[in-house]
Amino acid sequence: MWERTQLFRVYEPGLIPGIFQTAEYATAIISHNIERFKTPNDLEEAVAARMERQRVLYTGDRRFLIVLEEQALRTRAGDAQTMIGQLDRLLAVMSLQRVSLGIIPSMGDRKAWTSEGFWIYDEGRVIVETRSAVLTISQPREIAVYADVFGRMQQSALYGDKARAVIADVLAQTTALTGRGMQPPR
Repeated sequence: MWERTQLFRVYEPGLIPGIFQTAEYATAIISHNIERFKTPNDLEEAVAARMERQRVLYTGDRRFLIVLEEQALRTRAGDAQTMIGQLDRLLAVMSLQRVSLGIIPSMGDRKAWTSEGFWIYDEGRVIVETRSAVLTISQPREIAVYADVFGRMQQSALYGDKARAVIADVLAQTTALTGRGMQPPR
């Protein structure tokens, strides 16, 4: 599906999506899930697979429209150095011509609200990950609902220099914490 998809529309409220994750950030997320859900420990293979999947960012003729809540920048996964690397990675990938990255500021005006993250693959499928299952939505009427919400989330987001400024601010705050010998609370 990743290879066939030409247009990815992604909304994530609390974490950086896998397509943009560093190996360290992915390791923190996946290892937490292995421990929490008592799944087989395939950490190395899972992280490698996630990193390999990112090649779609650089191949083919694809577009990535990504909207993140500001909270996704602030939700700590791993240590402060992991977060610094992850925020730096976001600044790098948002400069790719095929990537449009919007940040919804926590105190900004909103055109829509939703609690779950979702991925829209072209016009044919929506994937929603819940705590206990992955939902695959393929009914055109339901896909249209997610497409409408995504469009409204885009209208709520900051782009370009304004989005970079939000990321840079969170990066500076995280760096300042480490510079004082402090680690953000776990």
